[in-house]
Amino acid sequence: MLELDGVLWTWALEKLPAKGESVIAERLPDHRLMYLDYEGVIAGGRGSVSRVEAGEYEWIEQSAAELKVRLRGSGIDGLLRLTLRPEGLSQWDLCLSDK
Repeated sequence: MLELDGVLWTWALEKLPAKGESVIAERLPDHRLMYLDYEGVIAGGRGSVSRVEAGEYEWIEQSAAELKVRLRGSGIDGLLRLTLRPEGLSQWDLCLSDK
């Protein structure tokens, strides 16, 4: 989740990537800010959420097909790149690197 303009831009990942690894990220609808701190069961039998990281980020690049942010968290520190896949607007490649 990345906070921007009063909402959380959100992606679903099968797993967190190791540095240099790419994973598919599915773009979800924007979430309310309350979800930054929420952990627990999601209504309607949709599963549960738990926080795996917290910290700050800085926008490096933002376009319709690519997002780059510098992450500074308690465990993750590096450049996060999200690149839109040809399959459609909800499918992105997510890669974490040192630079």
